[in-house]
Amino acid sequence: MAKKSIPAPTLLGQHVAPPASPEDALLERVPNPHTDTDYMARFTVPEFTSLCPVTGQPDFAHLVIDYAPGRFLVESKSLKLYLGAFRNHGAFHEDCTVRIGKDLVKLLKPKWLRIGGYWYPRGGIPIDVFWETGALPKGLWAPDQGVAPYRGRG
Repeated sequence: MAKKSIPAPTLLGQHVAPPASPEDALLERVPNPHTDTDYMARFTVPEFTSLCPVTGQPDFAHLVIDYAPGRFLVESKSLKLYLGAFRNHGAFHEDCTVRIGKDLVKLLKPKWLRIGGYWYPRGGIPIDVFWETGALPKGLWAPDQGVAPYRGRG
């Protein structure tokens, strides 16, 4: 049986207009050159923004995405454009965080993935949202996400 070829990334090395919405964004993947090794990859997004679906006001979060790659890696430019597409997207914190995790799992089929969405206060209450695919592969180290709890004025 012939191996299916992976399409080459289409966004690299060229100017690309930001997508208008997450639905318009093109998340791309590339082959993992170390499929024989379990390891962790982390993306930290300290300035993630979306819109409140009720008020239309901006919401801000610090996202941390950890995953143990399987056959694929997410192409980072496409991830940056995809995440930026949430800037004009109205959704609750929980929806944004879990959707991003599920979209990455659908694309990559990783051995494991977790996402932490550390949202800044709305109405005086910070909302932190966490989602993961299941058990961490045996023997793999997953460091703390390193985002301090919100302390307000304390």
